[in-house]
Amino acid sequence: MDKHAPYMQRCLELAAEAATQGESPVGSIIVKDGVIIGEAFEQSRQLKDITRHAEVLAVMDALQKHGSCAGATLYSNVEPCILCSYVIRHHRLGSVVFAKTSGELGGTGPHGILAATDIQSWGPPPVVVHWKE
Repeated sequence: MDKHAPYMQRCLELAAEAATQGESPVGSIIVKDGVIIGEAFEQSRQLKDITRHAEVLAVMDALQKHGSCAGATLYSNVEPCILCSYVIRHHRLGSVVFAKTSGELGGTGPHGILAATDIQSWGPPPVVVHWKE
């Protein structure tokens, strides 16, 4: 069995919850040492705040519960956008696994910062995995 599959399944469950609430169907979790330490789904419309993406909220959840998510893995059913990539880099997550690409606004796209190696203040970029079922 694919080691990412159970975590991606949880992302898809969270994405389905987002969709039932009129949000974009995006779910994200933070995993450290095989344990989910934070999770969330998209809430930008509900909270009337464009920064409330699933990935940002999952990081905030992990920080609130554990104080740090440095070195952890972020899973999302959609590629983190540039905004989310900034948060991921700032909090020094060790890896990112996503299923669906986001095009030009994605963190690994032409304007993306997720995998950029020329941003010295954040250290090395996370390992990025484009997961396919």
